[in-house]
Amino acid sequence: MNFRAVVDQFKDKTILVIGDVMIDAYMRGTVNRVSPEAPVPIVSLQKEEERLGGAANVAINLVAMGANAIICSVVGNDKAGNQLVELLSENHISAKGLVFSTERQTTVKTRIIGNNQHLLRIDAEQTDDILEEEGLALINLVQSIIEASKIDAIIFEDYNKGVLTELVISEIVALANKNGVLTTVDPKHKNFFAYKNVTLFKPNLKELKEGVNRSFSFQETDKFQDAVTILEQKLNNQISFITLSENGVFIKDANTQHHIPAHIRNIADVSGAGDTVISVATLCLAAGLSIKEIAEIANLAGGLVCEKSGVVSIDKELLIKEVGAAVNF
Repeated sequence: MNFRAVVDQFKDKTILVIGDVMIDAYMRGTVNRVSPEAPVPIVSLQKEEERLGGAANVAINLVAMGANAIICSVVGNDKAGNQLVELLSENHISAKGLVFSTERQTTVKTRIIGNNQHLLRIDAEQTDDILEEEGLALINLVQSIIEASKIDAIIFEDYNKGVLTELVISEIVALANKNGVLTTVDPKHKNFFAYKNVTLFKPNLKELKEGVNRSFSFQETDKFQDAVTILEQKLNNQISFITLSENGVFIKDANTQHHIPAHIRNIADVSGAGDTVISVATLCLAAGLSIKEIAEIANLAGGLVCEKSGVVSIDKELLIKEVGAAVNF
């Protein structure tokens, strides 16, 4: 089987992305003078732009690979929430998993850029946990989607903004396991060990060290292996997938483990690479690839997006070409 044949299967895959969604807004202009009111630059506004961010960037990567993505989250019943729905529609992502709350505001991160220099960021957000009734509404909505559609996998994309509470995590993982749906996780520190019994757990090395509360480098093999063992004992996950920055990736299941070195790249920006890695890894898992193939392909995908400036989604054709040259199926 070649990778293009695998990618052709993705159009039949439907993935739920559960987590913190947001709007990344940009205000761009030129700076020619300093304000007389305070020692700050005056930006002459030329362009405003809104993009999907957070967990929605994972969904964008899924769509870029040809799959169907459904966003499941809790957002504000506000102007930004309506704008978010429009952006999801424009990017061919289903919003039928959204819960709208009058008690919450939709996260918007606004960056002020003058003369191509990032001057200021303004975050309009709420980071406390969603209310229990909001969590239950999200769980019930996810359950109805699973019962009504063939869902191939669920990605938990945690940005520590309050959507993924312990209740939401445990109930949806149980729902997924009951219905034979794969679960993959891109975690953050807060609920690191709440993701018990998931299929694939993907922290980066820093998150692994913080999670098990130990200090080590990847080169300290025994300490690294001990940390993975602690992780698996606490989570009972089937696959551990650790991203290692310049050292590539490490993947392990009950039977085997592999270290895939990083490919030499001209790194421009690592923003969004983790979103691409979890998206591609999940699709490859849903397509039935081996853990080594999952790691090799996701590693390539993460490296490709790092060569471009800003948060960008994966280029499917470029990935197919790279996999053809680098991975032996």
